[in-house]
Amino acid sequence: MSDSSPLPPVRLHPEAELARDALSTPLLSRAALLARWAGPDTRVDAGGQLVEEQLPVAAEVLGLTGEDAAAEASEAWRVAMDTGLVEVVDEQADTVTTGEDLALLTGGSPHDVLAVWLGALESVIADAAVPDLDALIDVMDEGGAVDFSKLDWDPEAEAEFLDGVLGNLYLLTASEDGPGDAPVPLPALAASMIIPGDMGEPTNDVLEQVSDAMMRLDDQFRLLEPIGLVAYQPVDEALMGDMEEGADEPAAPVEENADPVDEPGAPVDETDVSRYGMVRLTPLGLYGLRARLLEAGFEAPAVGDLADKGADALLDAGAGYGSHAALAETEQWLARREPLVAARELLAAARGSDAGAPLRRLRCQQALSLVGAQAEPAVRAVLDDPELGGLARVWLSELGATDVPAPSEDLVFWLTVDTLAAQLAAEGNSEELQALVEGLAQQHSGFFAAAWRVDHPATPEVLEAMGRLHPDKRIAKEARKAAFKARSQQSG
Repeated sequence: MSDSSPLPPVRLHPEAELARDALSTPLLSRAALLARWAGPDTRVDAGGQLVEEQLPVAAEVLGLTGEDAAAEASEAWRVAMDTGLVEVVDEQADTVTTGEDLALLTGGSPHDVLAVWLGALESVIADAAVPDLDALIDVMDEGGAVDFSKLDWDPEAEAEFLDGVLGNLYLLTASEDGPGDAPVPLPALAASMIIPGDMGEPTNDVLEQVSDAMMRLDDQFRLLEPIGLVAYQPVDEALMGDMEEGADEPAAPVEENADPVDEPGAPVDETDVSRYGMVRLTPLGLYGLRARLLEAGFEAPAVGDLADKGADALLDAGAGYGSHAALAETEQWLARREPLVAARELLAAARGSDAGAPLRRLRCQQALSLVGAQAEPAVRAVLDDPELGGLARVWLSELGATDVPAPSEDLVFWLTVDTLAAQLAAEGNSEELQALVEGLAQQHSGFFAAAWRVDHPATPEVLEAMGRLHPDKRIAKEARKAAFKARSQQSG
């Protein structure tokens, strides 16, 4: 994932709702309970962890039973220490006290609560990238140091791998063509990190790497679920034996010749693929990963970011949004403004001869459709504007107005080029644009003879695109010749 281009915008739940979710997560609620229990008699070791003889008491305080009770209590205590819910007061006596941040969970704002939760999330993600304790003990030397060469474990690479998987899960959740709130099969996430996008049929070695990655992710998502990052259905225990033995067959279905991030899941029965693990990012997890991405320098917008910005920011940034996100963003922007004032701002921001102007005008027209009839005075005021007059006529006609002045032929051609340029910027060489190009060439036999003369900055680019997209070689050649004439005219 590159931090040079913005990620798809996400729709976040209100902070008050997310804070309630954070407080109810098993791990943070346990950490807070242990912080309230901690006192002068609580003993910790040199690293701040509860001494072994106190773990059963801590587990009892948390109501934990079973063979994992002590380990779960230790994990909750570690989160309490890492987030400042408890603090060491006497390093020589190894005693602790309640930390100042504990009060934020009961008396702080939703933002304060989420800040504590984010600290807990960082602690858990760091733990998830560490091998299990038994593996560490096996390679520990006499001085207590871990020999990483024997462990065959690169801490930095392991952390980057987990960050990459979480980044891909974020992309799938945020993308409008992704599964959204639906769970993602674990094989798809593992394959997204292992299989190159240009690889055909994966080799046995690559499939074995995918299986190994699935096993690691199964362990890691089990750790990440109690902090509320994900909802996780683990790998079926019945499959574990074959996966650990490295069977000749792939451990999980991986769709051939497909980018696993864009095509999550394999073409098999849903019940069957779910046995290999299913993971879904929770609303709280979406908030947490976005916060981490922002901290790492990524541009990770959220719907509502532009609500208090100007119309120019809405139209420029919204041009990179998917249709659903752009609609939601525009609705929030309009909700803060008087309809007529908003319409005037939008129209003013839609002017321009730069490369982004056609798409701004398209987004403006779409936004005005949400304003409705109250925008009519502002739209009528620009009927004679050379850049907005065509947009105004289209919008008024769609509104049902009967007194819309007929456009000149020059304006019709200018608006056609502007619309094609906007579609090209929004969708690239899409099937929809190809159909539009074919329709234009079919309806207007002399289109290219007139189009190259259109005084629009995007005329050469649009005609070149028409030459690429039209399936008829003769018509495509006409388009390319017209593009050459248009470019010569503009450069001359």
